[in-house]
Amino acid sequence: MADPWLALEFGADPAERIAQVGAAHEAFLAAGTAPDRVREVVRRSWERSALLDPETSAPVDLTDDALESYRAAHPLAPVLPLFRDLLGGIAQDGAHLMAVCDAYGRLLWVEGHPGVLRHAERMNFVPGARWDEGHAGTNAPGTALAVDHSVQIFATEHFVRPVQRWTCAAAPIHDPATGLLLGAVDITGGDHLATPQSLALVRATARAAEAYLAGGRPVDPDVVHLSALGRDEAELRVAGRRVRLGRRHSELLVLLLDHPQGRTGEQLGLDLYGDDRLHPVTLRAELSRLRRTLGPELLDSRPYRLRGTVRADFRTVSGLLDAGDVAGALRAYPGPLLPGSDAPGVARLRRLIDGQLRAAVLAAADPALLAAWTATPAGADDLTAWQALARALPPGAPRRPLALARARQLATEYDLPRATSLQRARN
Repeated sequence: MADPWLALEFGADPAERIAQVGAAHEAFLAAGTAPDRVREVVRRSWERSALLDPETSAPVDLTDDALESYRAAHPLAPVLPLFRDLLGGIAQDGAHLMAVCDAYGRLLWVEGHPGVLRHAERMNFVPGARWDEGHAGTNAPGTALAVDHSVQIFATEHFVRPVQRWTCAAAPIHDPATGLLLGAVDITGGDHLATPQSLALVRATARAAEAYLAGGRPVDPDVVHLSALGRDEAELRVAGRRVRLGRRHSELLVLLLDHPQGRTGEQLGLDLYGDDRLHPVTLRAELSRLRRTLGPELLDSRPYRLRGTVRADFRTVSGLLDAGDVAGALRAYPGPLLPGSDAPGVARLRRLIDGQLRAAVLAAADPALLAAWTATPAGADDLTAWQALARALPPGAPRRPLALARARQLATEYDLPRATSLQRARN
């Protein structure tokens, strides 16, 4: 297939493909492995979704006033007229939906024909619901966020069975100034959406949204932006270009950014490998390849350090925390730093950033901040944060029963006494 992000090859029979992938899905649920006939992007998404119940429904995080306040303040709110202009005709033709989600997969807007919207409500495809892979399994907006790439998900490629009657295409949207992942735009409908045109449409809409957010401002060619939060491989944005780095180069760049004064080869080796017996030629080879990627004007040696202005999303979060802007830090935090990295220096920095952000949220005791933290990958299983959220919410608040239930669930999983957990949450 020329484009691995497309669901169907040219001339493929949709019904036959649905049956093939459906059989592969059942085999995966039974044995935990997927046959070769499943696309690589889908197979990996199924593996990430494997702990989910295949009959689950996406949870609804926000409703009513809380939802209105959240999406009114979201950076994509000003772009909504553009989404409606580019995708509104498709959404109103009676066969499709237009959806926009935030960086956590939380749906902000879902629009389309009332009849199609009613069908979508049955699977909780509604504003305020969480459609990231961790809560809804393989689906176009959730998977587009997970892999940071536009993607089409066709029928039985969805992990959760109630969603398998739908086909969708989605593309991620980034802040043009910082490269921060803001969310994704999606079109959802029937099998007829499995065409190159639907994927091209959401890609073009995402690029138009980024251009709109840029406001026509010229890109400073001397400023480099690194995105390393919530992704295993970092991405560089240089003068409008995007360069995806491999895992080792991602780690090296993060470590160099964390030490602007520079690092010796021995220090970098310890931070990267945790082994002072490492042969230095291995590290020099990695740095040589990184220099070819960055260009000689960006990477210095003796000591190794970065030249010029390089901005990074994890440093943005730390800066906002230093300034006391906890809400801003949470908005700028899509997930842990290079979560798949086991490099000692990266792991230490990851724990530091997550710990500082968590501590600031808990100290604020603000329900909105606690709700936002528990919606992140790092906060989803944070018992203390769920208990704090339950305490911070007033009696009768819509989210309080959910917070209490999640605290009880986590206390059970962590094998803590139930009475103790309930008492902490209620006090």
